[in-house]
Amino acid sequence: MMEIIETIEMTEYAQRRRLLMEIVGDRGIVILPSARSYFRNGETQYPYRQNSDFYYLSGFEESDAVIVLAPGRDKGEFILFNQKRNRAEELWTGYRAGQPGALEIFKADDAYPIEKFSEILPELLMGREHIHYTLGLDSVFDQLLLKALNEIRGKIRSGIQSPLVFMDITQTIHEMRLIKSPAEIAIMRKAAQITAKAHNRAMRACKPGIYEYQLEAELNYEFNLHGARFQAYGSIIGSGANSCILHYTQNNQMIQKEQIVLIDAGCEYQNYASDVTRSFPANGCFSGEQKAIYEIVLAAQLAGIETIRTGTLWSAAQEVIVKIITQGLIDLKILKGELAGLIEKQAYFNFYMHKSGHWLGLDVHDVGRYKIDNQWRALEPGMILTMEPGIYIAADESNVDPRWHNIGIRIEDDILVTHNDPEVLSQEVPKKVDDIEALMRH
Repeated sequence: MMEIIETIEMTEYAQRRRLLMEIVGDRGIVILPSARSYFRNGETQYPYRQNSDFYYLSGFEESDAVIVLAPGRDKGEFILFNQKRNRAEELWTGYRAGQPGALEIFKADDAYPIEKFSEILPELLMGREHIHYTLGLDSVFDQLLLKALNEIRGKIRSGIQSPLVFMDITQTIHEMRLIKSPAEIAIMRKAAQITAKAHNRAMRACKPGIYEYQLEAELNYEFNLHGARFQAYGSIIGSGANSCILHYTQNNQMIQKEQIVLIDAGCEYQNYASDVTRSFPANGCFSGEQKAIYEIVLAAQLAGIETIRTGTLWSAAQEVIVKIITQGLIDLKILKGELAGLIEKQAYFNFYMHKSGHWLGLDVHDVGRYKIDNQWRALEPGMILTMEPGIYIAADESNVDPRWHNIGIRIEDDILVTHNDPEVLSQEVPKKVDDIEALMRH
């Protein structure tokens, strides 16, 4: 059966640019360079990944490019500077769109070779008052832009308007990115579905005596099988003590019979991320201690998901999760004291030291503010976020009975805010104890 490939139409990228230019106004200009390519070692480069803001506004995935948005420009408002077609080089590195492709495929109004950027830039800046560009991220590009600006300033006496101020455009773009379109949601739903298949595969493949990296191989196989060639982030496969290390990525230990295995992994599909975590017993059957901790985290996660509704504050999930985790640790006599007092002094922090989740999108920890005017923001339809409570009891917790040591549990799903109930995009990965054990038996 053929895979359906979800895509974003060029008309949607054009709509995004139009909205941004309306915000910028005719006195402003947006300048956004592409991500650079980097060498891994010798002459070998890392796989190229486009700057997320650049991709959001264009869908263009080549390096050595610059987007210029010049509202009101007679010759066209969307200018793309990119690499020229060069058959000899393309034989080695692959197809380029060139200037014809910039116009025909990516719907630029005007296109020039990237080598012409410094020559044409002063003309584009003339008459503009605000340069929407983030200084400080790329010193080489900063100098190029400042040189063009000084060239214009030298012509002020001839009546040419020189730009007055640099403005950081990223926050505006990031707020646009926070609310996903139907096309983006379809892509992220597919990313979550692929990731779910990968987690299920890894759980079925797990058995004592294999290495953590072998489970990583199972994940990567499933990602690639369904068209997601890259991980959204370095996969975390932590067994035993490693399950208590939040961002463990060595993935090189042998998995032992009595251990918990924590897998935090997600694919990147069409540049959009998924981020899912499951924790399960290496031998397919939870011990009493593992199950007790797991059930607390699961109850906290389900309660957190229930808070994800239009109009609810971002902070609501964390408040619910903290109460359930703290009470659960009291019930197991891992914490001692009254619930309110323990929460007030953050006694849970040694065992649950992170927040309930984060935005998800083109970046795994996606952009967009969590607070507005110093107040937690309300959730809106089209936002996608993770819900990921956890409990981690490392062996160096000397005040905790050793039977709880090296149990690290995190349960994470990708959630879409809707006008009604939240949609769990990654729901195809089991998370009830009985369902996990049943999956691992097959």
